[in-house]
Amino acid sequence: MFKKILRSQDGVATGSCGVVRSSMSPFQGGDPGSKSRREHYLQLLIVIKKRIFRSFLDRKNLKINPLLETYKKYITKIDSALESELTLYSKSEFMQPLMYAIEGGKRIRPLILLLAAECIGRVDENAYTAGCAVEFLHTESVIHDDIIDNETSRRHKDPFHIKYGYNASILTGDFVLGLILNISSRLNNPRITRDLANTAMLMSEGEIIEMRLETSQDLTFDDYLKVIEYKTATAFETAARLGAILGNGSEDQIIALSEYGRNIGIAYQIRDDLIDWKNEDKLFNLLVKHSLDPRDVFNHMEKLLKDYAAKATSSLRILPDNDAKSHLEYLLRLTTLKL
Repeated sequence: MFKKILRSQDGVATGSCGVVRSSMSPFQGGDPGSKSRREHYLQLLIVIKKRIFRSFLDRKNLKINPLLETYKKYITKIDSALESELTLYSKSEFMQPLMYAIEGGKRIRPLILLLAAECIGRVDENAYTAGCAVEFLHTESVIHDDIIDNETSRRHKDPFHIKYGYNASILTGDFVLGLILNISSRLNNPRITRDLANTAMLMSEGEIIEMRLETSQDLTFDDYLKVIEYKTATAFETAARLGAILGNGSEDQIIALSEYGRNIGIAYQIRDDLIDWKNEDKLFNLLVKHSLDPRDVFNHMEKLLKDYAAKATSSLRILPDNDAKSHLEYLLRLTTLKL
């Protein structure tokens, strides 16, 4: 369960179950009732308990976010940037609710942005700032989507509207859009501002289309793909494109990374729907219900998943070979096969 610590600096060794084996007995060479011996022994126990707790938290976080195993360096910096951004609003009523809202996210969208920038240039402060904008846009959509879908759980905790109420949820979504505008003004790039604005509109468009299709009797795969392209893939596409822009990529590189983002976004959502196919709130579930043979639907979905994953891989070919490109390729395999 825990790696054996043969000998630590404080003279403590632990077995596989975290049992303390001190190099010095608490009663060795002195009075068994010695206060100093007991205090020393208690301090050693506290050290071991802290190690066990940290190990537990690491495993818990890895279970919630499998990306941490490979991309911890990036995700830690993204989390730090998000926290720094929110501290600008430390006196706002929205700060603590937003800290709750962003807790536990996978950070895959800002991660794609950073890797895209690094793949063709370098990652600077502006890249992290733009990554915050993309993650906040996702956060805002999650808050509103959970209300629409009547969700009762999100990331192993209460959804925002259950924790803070419906009115606060609506207002927080509005506040986040203002926060994104503030970030965009600091980046001072009209192209980035336009992309963020278009993304917010397309995500909303996808949600309203999905609401209409939920009562449709002739739902098609094209309808389904349009919804996930608008609701999910557009944010992935924008993340990759903003990274390419901030990395000073050529137009061909910007287009290639945008295609990567769009295709990994569609594949990511298809994979998620295949895993959660029993959820009756999912549009995919309607395709299954309306089909003559559900196996045909699953077979077609698996084919679509492979096709879009292949398109994402192909779009990276014109990019220079480096660690960031390898990370983008591995991220595709990880998110479309394991998450």
